[in-house]
Amino acid sequence: MTTAERSTVSYTNDPGRVIPIIEEEFADFETEATAFLDGQREERQFIGFRLKQGVYGQRQADRQMMRVKLPFGGVTADQLDAFAVIAEDYAPLGKGHITTRENFQFHHIPLVRSVEALRLLGDAGLSTREACGNVVRNVTGDPWAGIRSDEPFDITPYAGAFIRYWVRNPLTQLLPRKFKVTFSGSDQDEALATIHDIGFIPKIQVIDGQQVKGFKLVTGGGLSTMAREGVVLYEFVPVSDFLRVSHAILRIFQAADELRKNLAKARMKFLVHRLGEEGWRARVDEELQGDWAKSDEFDPEKLLYVDDEQADAPGLDVTGTAVPDSDRAAFEAWASTSVRQQKQAGYVAIELRVPQGDLNPAQFRGLAEITRKYGASRARATQWQNLVLRWVPEQWAYDVYQALGALGLDGRGAREIEDMVSCPGTDSCKLGITSSMGLNRAIGEKLATLNVVDPLTRKIQLNASGCPNSCGMHHLGNIGFHGASIKAANNPDRQVPSYNVFVGGSRKDGASLRLGQILKLKIPAKRAPEVVERFIALYERERTAGEEFNDTLDRVGAKTFEDEIRDLSIAPDFAPTDIQEFIDWEREALYVLERGEGECAV
Repeated sequence: MTTAERSTVSYTNDPGRVIPIIEEEFADFETEATAFLDGQREERQFIGFRLKQGVYGQRQADRQMMRVKLPFGGVTADQLDAFAVIAEDYAPLGKGHITTRENFQFHHIPLVRSVEALRLLGDAGLSTREACGNVVRNVTGDPWAGIRSDEPFDITPYAGAFIRYWVRNPLTQLLPRKFKVTFSGSDQDEALATIHDIGFIPKIQVIDGQQVKGFKLVTGGGLSTMAREGVVLYEFVPVSDFLRVSHAILRIFQAADELRKNLAKARMKFLVHRLGEEGWRARVDEELQGDWAKSDEFDPEKLLYVDDEQADAPGLDVTGTAVPDSDRAAFEAWASTSVRQQKQAGYVAIELRVPQGDLNPAQFRGLAEITRKYGASRARATQWQNLVLRWVPEQWAYDVYQALGALGLDGRGAREIEDMVSCPGTDSCKLGITSSMGLNRAIGEKLATLNVVDPLTRKIQLNASGCPNSCGMHHLGNIGFHGASIKAANNPDRQVPSYNVFVGGSRKDGASLRLGQILKLKIPAKRAPEVVERFIALYERERTAGEEFNDTLDRVGAKTFEDEIRDLSIAPDFAPTDIQEFIDWEREALYVLERGEGECAV
């Protein structure tokens, strides 16, 4: 789509309809998919086309993963109903998966049915456009934006403008590598600006006696194999200029042909950190002097997404169900981590823990009904694979708790030790090395047997990725794992599914964000739950009064944690007595490292 064609696109402020849906794209996809299936298109040529439509190849032949973008994590009740249909009628596993990029993914969809699914999603205002490939990916956002008490202003309209400006933009259709952006709601930086290519943090400055909205811009962050925290590009950019500055950044990135020589080092973080903070800022300043920057196309006003959620919220003159004494302790424990007061008096937002980030059709429909009955028919996904239900009258919090329980979504609250983050791993990903989802469930079973009740221990955060690429953000867990393999002690031809272990990360928010450090050993996958058990015991044994996990780690040193599990790192013999070590979690066959070519960089 050319710049001129983009200028003719109309925008709406209807709930959930941030990205315009263009019918011609579905017809084009059908044409190209049919040609590919008929042998008239080379596979690599078709892959590039397919990725821009959010349809991603899996390790299983002839099956696709469909990635649906949720701009700033926003989703409506009607869209949750649409997800139920996709999960029920198109996805053989009968579920949808929330990612750490606030997308929803559906796996194992046959290519021949992809067009039907895309059209169904489009009818609900949902877009997969540029969810994959070397483009500006889904723009994540603070799930409490617009309702948090410490925000200078609601970033939602500006996140919407950013998304609308960059989707289908000719400049960003073939970047050196994928580009990730987030909008936090306040200095608390819940959306983790420092690990993004661009992170926006809202600010207000007084200029010429007037309060001016703007953003602090953090650039050059990222995780994966060489994790880096971003640097501050500018402390303040007025909202009138934030698209112009982002355009300068992406112009530089697009023109950086040296990055294209090595796809493993093609993310923008390598350019930023090579130039250094001052050099990078000088480079952007120079780019902003170009004639292109004089255009009036960077005014965000015509692109703003303004959604009046409060207008659809229930009134406060409602009566909720009284909490019975028999359920009070469980409800209050859940509410202590899952319920947050909104800045709008009388309303709360509820963060729903979604185990493994997976929802089935009944849960999708049930959540749609909960948001309609008890909220403003809105929810937002989080980067921790959860959902935040917004605009719930406080007196209905227990009613929501009960309704979630009926869907099998009750139990422990959000952001506690059981709320583990993990990517799909070898369930579907071509780059997966281990079954990280299986590990998630195995650790969950271990935690159930431990019955962790200590309040400080319950704050421990766990993350797992099926490979080093950090889709499960393993760098940010107090305890993190990423998939690897080791050789059997007595047979170099036999491999053991294993994990590298990280300690000391933090994902509570950007204000406390830190990258974990890797320990100098690998652990067979079947022993990873015991790693968690031992680390919990070590922490509880060594901590001082009130000391949280990372503080204890810093005081006693990472080597203490390493020594605690050193015996677990000894490779097993390939023998009948140890055979289960050679079978990954939730698998039946002997493990073989099978890692295909990923499509992220195609």
